[in-house]
Amino acid sequence: MSTSSPCATTTAARAADHARRDAGHDSAPGSRRTWLIGASALLVGVSCVRTASATTAGAGELSRSGGPGAAKPAAHAWLPASRRIGQGTLRALGFAVYDAALFALPDFDAGNYEQHPLVLEILYRRAFAGSDIADYSLKEMRRHGDLDEATAQRWQQFMRRAFPDVRAGDRLTGQWLPDRATSRFAANDGPAIELVDATFGPRFFGIWLAARTPRPDMREQLLGLRRPT
Repeated sequence: MSTSSPCATTTAARAADHARRDAGHDSAPGSRRTWLIGASALLVGVSCVRTASATTAGAGELSRSGGPGAAKPAAHAWLPASRRIGQGTLRALGFAVYDAALFALPDFDAGNYEQHPLVLEILYRRAFAGSDIADYSLKEMRRHGDLDEATAQRWQQFMRRAFPDVRAGDRLTGQWLPDRATSRFAANDGPAIELVDATFGPRFFGIWLAARTPRPDMREQLLGLRRPT
């Protein structure tokens, strides 16, 4: 990971201070360094931003099968007969962090998202370390219920394999298939990496879709309840 510029370092410090004021209770030693936004995600850390500048590349190209700027909410290639439910841009401290779009079948019920197959596609506007995306994703997943250490370590190891370092313009696609209890992830046009675990998928995609998400504005955009900002 390349060295941050003074401007990026200042931004990271401001982000950490903001997070401590908001969270208050988070006293973990690494929290000052890894204030991360939103997942996936893929929630991601401002302190990990490299010197690559934010880009608008892909603002209308989130998915070749439908994304922000597409004329019609077309089906995603990973989920035939799906439609784009919603889309949005995650912003923090004035920066566009990533664009995201949610695809699901016509009978999708947001209140029971974990019972439906879905695809979440993210187009990054900035660069982040994959290990930080994985680590903070796990932190957010813990918010939705107890998690034993053995399971937490297994999930963390899987996500560190599934999430590579990303740069502006990279695309990360995630899919939940409840009938197979399977989560799939792929970066750009690379091969998909799978995990069969009935609990992982709902917890991971719940970062954005659960009613208790820390980013309710983003949830509303992805569910088509609010226009993208």
